Amino acid sequence: MTEEINEVTEETQVEAAPEAVVEKKKERSYEISFDSLGLTKPLDKMTAKELRALCVSKIPAIVGASGMPKDELVGKIKELFGISDEEGGISPYKDQILTIKQEIRDLRTKKVSVESRKERDVMRRKINTLKKRTRRLANAV
Repeated sequence: MTEEINEVTEETQVEAAPEAVVEKKKERSYEISFDSLGLTKPLDKMTAKELRALCVSKIPAIVGASGMPKDELVGKIKELFGISDEEGGISPYKDQILTIKQEIRDLRTKKVSVESRKERDVMRRKINTLKKRTRRLANAV
């Protein structure tokens, strides 16, 4: 009699497990922004191996990335983030670039009022690094 009870409970556990897995999968939602990927170079310049690693580690919405060729991976990533293939497309980093440019303007106004040569040189270097960052962000797509 105890054997029959054990068999029944095992069967219900097996039946309940797939439903729980389905519910967990439905609950998952991935909110990823293009900025959070931390790309150091444009998607087109990345190798297929780098793109696959990116998709596997940071973009779980792209399924089957390990078997896709490079052009298909780039297309899927651009499609996911709504990036157009046109040359004159808007950079997804536009907001970031605008805030950096505002910071550059603020530093330039402060630089004029600073009397110490050393502090001016520090600000000049900071402005140059920010300008380089905006150029890299603009070319990243």
